[in-house]
Amino acid sequence: MALPPFHLAIPVDDIDAARRFYGEVLGFPRGRSAEAWTDWDVHGHQVVTHRVARHPGSAGTSEVDGHAVPVPHFGVVLPVPEFEALAERVRAAGIRFVIEPYVRFAGEPGEQHTMFFRDPAGNALEFKAFADPSQLFAG
Repeated sequence: MALPPFHLAIPVDDIDAARRFYGEVLGFPRGRSAEAWTDWDVHGHQVVTHRVARHPGSAGTSEVDGHAVPVPHFGVVLPVPEFEALAERVRAAGIRFVIEPYVRFAGEPGEQHTMFFRDPAGNALEFKAFADPSQLFAG
């Protein structure tokens, strides 16, 4: 089943830093752009970075599998090899992980690779991967 693309707009305080991060570090293709915003093709979904005067910051954290998960956050579920390649690109760029890549719920339904890091504006991103994609909503 083909899924419809979602649209997400996020605040950034430095549009040039966001363009370097999303375009060069994460490798997302750039779409339309203006002085204060840029569209990104995030695996077929439209994420827009909008320059704002004041970034609202994080709402807090939620305890999941022994880790303080930043909220809000967003990201993409990737195939395992793409997840591993992205983790290496993030490390090579010197970006600090909020939660280092690891396997969450090991041996349980929904076992997944996951990692969290922040963009230059402080937006939290989570990327994950399932060896068995049918486990995405396993309970």
